[in-house]
Amino acid sequence: MKKIMPNCFVSDAAGDVISITPVCQDDFLDWLATQSTQVKNLVAVNGFSAKPNTYCLLTDHDGNLEKVMIGLVNKDAFFSFGILPKILPTGCYQIIAPNFSSQQLEHAAIGWGMGSYQFKQYKKLKDYTATLLCKDYDIAQINRVIAAIFLVRDLINTPANDLYPEKLAEVAVDLASEFKAELKIIKGDGLSKEFPAVYAVGRGSKKQPLLIDLRYGDLNAPKIVLVGKGVCFDSGGLQLKPASGNITLMKKDMAGAAHALALARMIMDAKLPVNLRVIIPAVENLISGDSFKPGDVINTHKGLSLEIMNTDAEGRLILADALALASKWQPQLILDFATLTGAARIALGPDITALFSNDDQLVQDIVSVMSEEQEPVWRMPLYQPYLESLKSEVADFKNVVTSESFGGGAITAALLLQQFITPEIKWAHFDINAYNATTTPGKPVGGEAVCLKGLFKYIEHFVRIK
Repeated sequence: MKKIMPNCFVSDAAGDVISITPVCQDDFLDWLATQSTQVKNLVAVNGFSAKPNTYCLLTDHDGNLEKVMIGLVNKDAFFSFGILPKILPTGCYQIIAPNFSSQQLEHAAIGWGMGSYQFKQYKKLKDYTATLLCKDYDIAQINRVIAAIFLVRDLINTPANDLYPEKLAEVAVDLASEFKAELKIIKGDGLSKEFPAVYAVGRGSKKQPLLIDLRYGDLNAPKIVLVGKGVCFDSGGLQLKPASGNITLMKKDMAGAAHALALARMIMDAKLPVNLRVIIPAVENLISGDSFKPGDVINTHKGLSLEIMNTDAEGRLILADALALASKWQPQLILDFATLTGAARIALGPDITALFSNDDQLVQDIVSVMSEEQEPVWRMPLYQPYLESLKSEVADFKNVVTSESFGGGAITAALLLQQFITPEIKWAHFDINAYNATTTPGKPVGGEAVCLKGLFKYIEHFVRIK
């Protein structure tokens, strides 16, 4: 995959700059009262009343675009700026908002960048040619965020015929090369012996499974591991997903891996003082004569055995091996990302990320920074009594609860993952959706990045205080 870098921002402008004025809906009448007669007339002609996600283009006497107005629900509604790159003509623009804080202005720039995204791998699209002047912003950080979001979106949007385990590994190869990181890719006999759960899930595909293990940074710095579920396509295995089960979207089941790689990219690009490790088990869960079967008992890297009650609950199997490897390294922090359960979507809907953790302070810190960055997360309970429902008669655990009426699927999945975490290690598990079913400002239909801004900020603080 080609290196993704945003080209929607500039730090200096040689020619004229067109101003963008954000107007909050509740402040519209007060704002309008301070405007010239010409502006009032143009606003009236265009029917602009600062309703959220609406805009108004103001021209000079010669018909040249002079100013852009955009309506917001409030000053924190940065996604609204995502409507502008698509509709504005070629030119350089600057947000003029003296009453905005520096953080609100940077968020607005990120909203602009998110709206500049286009997935053009298979279809010719007209380029967006408007650029945003970020003269007094931290443009390096803004570019870092947008590059990470673009990477996640591109990876999720790429179909499985072009993004399978080896192709996902190539993305890690490119990152390792760009940032001079160490990379190990484990497959074949080495994978089957050391990571039997990963191998069992992926062996049914002709495109064989593998495990990506990337390391970067100062060996004496705080140890952090990012783990991402890399199921490049999930058919459900022998318990095949029906068409009504969104099988056509199962190219997105590697979104956890995309997030781990994108967050790692942000960390490496910022040169944070960290001893970073990224572990991604990459598989396709397909049907063949060698597919794993309901009733099979498989071993794991930790030595715990798992009875397969549902072949469509494969993500927790490959994560079990990856989390066991991560714990063996004895890091200070493990973060894992996975499109793991539909139950999390039922509980919280498509936009709110389910967060599970074994550490109350870690949760408090993450929720606080996520709130600042407007990336909604909600803590879900690791309710230990439910672990009994995962006990197996023939193995240490079952991979799912067998009672259809039991419920709590996101909780029991997280509880199973917890069995592969050393209790003393701070651990957070993000059960993500990572997909926009409809287009909204800054968020086109398709793959979506979540939690990256907040987690980068959290890690930046975490490694500085250690």
